Formats: sequence, C-alpha cells, structure tokens
Amino acid sequence: MVTKDERKAQVLNAFFASVFSSRIGCSLSTQTSDLADRGEEQNEDPVIQREIVRDLLQHLDIYKPMGPDGIHLRELVKVLSKALSIIYQQSWQMGEVPVDWHLANVMLIHKKSQKDDPGNYRPVSLTSVPGKGMEQIILSVIMQPMKDKQTTRPSQHGFMRGRSCLTNLISFYDKVTRFVWMLFT
Repeated sequence: MVTKDERKAQVLNAFFASVFSSRIGCSLSTQTSDLADRGEEQNEDPVIQREIVRDLLQHLDIYKPMGPDGIHLRELVKVLSKALSIIYQQSWQMGEVPVDWHLANVMLIHKKSQKDDPGNYRPVSLTSVPGKGMEQIILSVIMQPMKDKQTTRPSQHGFMRGRSCLTNLISFYDKVTRFVWMLFT
C-alpha cells in the first residue's frame, strides 16, 4: 500500500508507461501535406482571421479547466485575439506549434473497482487552451471541404458533430423496425 503522494505518482507513471506506447510525432506540415496529397488538389494555407479567433475565445466554457498556463482566455479576448491569430497563422505555415502547447497537466479519473489498482484509472491531459483553439481551427479547416463536397454519407456517425454510438444505434433500430414492419404488413 502506497501512501505518499510522490510514490503514488511514480507507481501510476510506471503503470501508464508500460501500457501506452510513445509515438514519435511528425510535424504539422507533414500531416497537412499528407492530407493534401490524398485529395484532388492542394489548397492554399487558410488565413486565420482575428474575428475567427475572437469568436473562438468568446465561446470558451468558463467552467472547464484552464490548462497548465492557468489563464482564462475568455477574459482577455480583446487583447489576445490579434496576437493568437498571428501565432496560429505562423504555426500553420511553419508546421510547428509553440513548445508550451506540448505541456499538459495530467489528472487521473477513477474508472471502476478498487482504487489501489493503477489500472482502474484513466489519465486525462489538460492541455493549453490556445493549443486547443488551434486544434479547433485545424479541425474546421479539414472538415469544411468534406462538408462542402458532401464526402461523408448520412450513415456516418463516428467523428461527426451531433452524432454518436447512440444515434447510430437509433438509426439502426429504426431501419430494422421499418424492415420488419414492411414484412408483416
């Protein structure tokens, strides 16, 4: 039984290190060029406008954790929107993100059963809020052409906003019910 906080952290770190494999990450530019190569044509880099960043910051949930930097960005919208739009734009063009955005506070969430088993915890990373904002902008840039060209089918539920395993299950049961109804009428 481990009682000291430092020793608990060491035990949990050893467990998670044994379970998860570390991946040597590739840069953003490599990932975006790979995406562009798969498409029909390579698009120009998006222009990340100040208004987009301002809107993103204004809609941050103040009840969610701040991240390792300890700053609520929603309170600083007017001051930060221009600076962050420049950082986001340069980050996209250079294919790199600021080093501080790689840092995270890791919190442990107890999943089930006994609390003394390290396997019963799930690590959750609280990353930098500006980094999360950049992720949202990248996601919208990647998803917009898919929405415009309607490359996803209505039956697609994974990784789609407003859809989940539950909506997929409901859709499946609806189709099965209609099929059975047609058989018996």
